[in-house]
Amino acid sequence: MLALIISSMLMAIAIPAYDGYAQRARVARAVSDIGTISLAIDRFRLRNRDRVPMSLDELGIEIPDDPWGQPYIFVNIIDAGPGFGGFRKDGNLNPINSDFDLFSAGKDGEYAGPLNAGQSRDDVVRANDGAFIGLAEDY
Repeated sequence: MLALIISSMLMAIAIPAYDGYAQRARVARAVSDIGTISLAIDRFRLRNRDRVPMSLDELGIEIPDDPWGQPYIFVNIIDAGPGFGGFRKDGNLNPINSDFDLFSAGKDGEYAGPLNAGQSRDDVVRANDGAFIGLAEDY
């Protein structure tokens, strides 16, 4: 009986610790993927007179799904124009990029325009035109 109690207590500690580790590993992979895709977009822009691709398919490379099994979301801000309301925004509702948005909707698979919205907190985003790549809650 004592062994069962001790093993239950150890499991109660170990499972949340492992889940936290696994979540951090998924976020790190998403950050790496977004950085790699951003570099491919930069190479595309160098070859095409600074034109941002209309979609990730135009890059001619295989784009992996995010660590949660969803496709990465890409929005060409330059071609969408100022009237398009789907840009990612900071807490003051200022767009976080001026060229393109590239992000993962995170564990819950949901997102909203502002990063401070509840469903956007777990998103992995590219911000400041690539100077920041990480969790939306850390931006």
